[in-house]
Amino acid sequence: MRTVDFTPLYRNAIGFDRLFNMMETSNAKNTSGGYPPYNIEQQDENKYRITMAVAGFSDDQMDITQKENVLIVRGERKAEEGKTYVYQGIAERDFERKFQLADYVKVIGATMENGLLHVDLEREIPEAMKPRKIAINGSNLIESNTDSAK
Repeated sequence: MRTVDFTPLYRNAIGFDRLFNMMETSNAKNTSGGYPPYNIEQQDENKYRITMAVAGFSDDQMDITQKENVLIVRGERKAEEGKTYVYQGIAERDFERKFQLADYVKVIGATMENGLLHVDLEREIPEAMKPRKIAINGSNLIESNTDSAK
């Protein structure tokens, strides 16, 4: 069994730290055997893209659901009768992939292009959670102390 070290990705991934931890811990329990293969790309500080190789699947055979902090991507093939294969090298099995998303990460869109499914994600931090500048008003503090001494 092959183990994957995600440590180099930690410094480049904002918002997916828990995802990498879960992938490391569940790698041995992964029943899909790495199918379909996927990439996680960081496009800027708060935008990400998951790209999955789903050759042979059409838009209507794919289902993408976000439930709380879990993104679920399913592919379900319709049974085609009357075909006899001499060799079948294209995987046509159903799949389900789950991705644990960080807080405030939501799906903003999905596209299918040349057998690749692109799921775009964005991290939207609420205004209350964003860092804010605090002004230092030292001159007002000194004046109020001198006024009270008089």
